[in-house]
Amino acid sequence: MHKQLNRKPGRPKGTNTEQREQLLDITVEHCARHGIGATSLRAIANAGGVTPAMISYYFGSKDQLLDAVINERLIPAFDGLRQELLSAGDNTRTLVRTFVTAVHAMVRRHPWLPGLWIREVVNEDGALRQFLLSYVVKNLKLPSKLAQAFQNAREQGSVNPHVEPHLLPVSLIGLTMFPLATTSLWQQHFGPETLNISQERLQDHTIALLEHGLFPAADN
Repeated sequence: MHKQLNRKPGRPKGTNTEQREQLLDITVEHCARHGIGATSLRAIANAGGVTPAMISYYFGSKDQLLDAVINERLIPAFDGLRQELLSAGDNTRTLVRTFVTAVHAMVRRHPWLPGLWIREVVNEDGALRQFLLSYVVKNLKLPSKLAQAFQNAREQGSVNPHVEPHLLPVSLIGLTMFPLATTSLWQQHFGPETLNISQERLQDHTIALLEHGLFPAADN
């Protein structure tokens, strides 16, 4: 779906980097709110206070703009998540904590990510579903590596034997990305008690829920 971008001949190097970065940020935020299909070069230009020709100057076509979003925003974000998980080692308790805190940190850095995930990955027709399958699943192998770590831990008796290791990546994603993507819904409509729950409290809640469900009571 995407390819590494090459700078067009004659394009000035470095002089307009800040404006290009700002337009890329505007693009990814617009896509998260309205969907990639509803995002046009003109809409990005209007939001950025520039002409559509300026968008074409920096990025070319809409497909090339989407390639830039993938290469310069999404890939670095998921590469960072992978590095955090690698640093956690083989201890599954540390791995769970690291996954939750790393996803929350990633969303704090990129607030547009949960909305984009709901619109363009969870949705069967989402424009980024193929990217997720090819890069995150097949290239980085994040789900399979997580599943294998929990499979090993279950065989060693350090994880709840009723837990299915190959569903744990699904549970981890569901308990992190989904609440973050629906924050405005549950904060505003699930009762006054949820109104002021911060992202930090949500993170701690998720870690506690996972730890007490996954690990023997004596270890909690």
